[in-house]
Amino acid sequence: MNEENKIKIFLVDDDTVYLKSLEIDFLHHGNFSIETFVTGELCVANLSHKPDLVILDYHLDGISKNAINGIETLDGIKAYDPEITVIMLSSQDKIDVAIDCMHHKATDYVVKSETAFVRLQKIISDVFNFKKMEKQLNWYMERM
Repeated sequence: MNEENKIKIFLVDDDTVYLKSLEIDFLHHGNFSIETFVTGELCVANLSHKPDLVILDYHLDGISKNAINGIETLDGIKAYDPEITVIMLSSQDKIDVAIDCMHHKATDYVVKSETAFVRLQKIISDVFNFKKMEKQLNWYMERM
């Protein structure tokens, strides 16, 4: 499949080892175009590359203690384009953290674990199947 038909994913995590591992998993198990960023600032600065989806770490303070966190990055992404799907990813297994992410319009929240990649794949599949059905429905409604 050519590059323009691939789902473009931004991966944002300050843990470079985890970030590389996630990138490798996505490149080996799907038809994705991947860009990686170690800070929220870099992610927001590159939104003009038009990602279909962003997988975003919650903390993002490993590179710089003054870096914007995941919620601030999420807000920046949604201010740029509210249609970009954002999945929050964190080692935080607290319901209040997940709820906070959802209040800021994240599509979903995944806890970093051995099953995180499988969950991410499932969520991505569901999101793009829904968007495809939505397009088909809109096309149908326009012709009625």
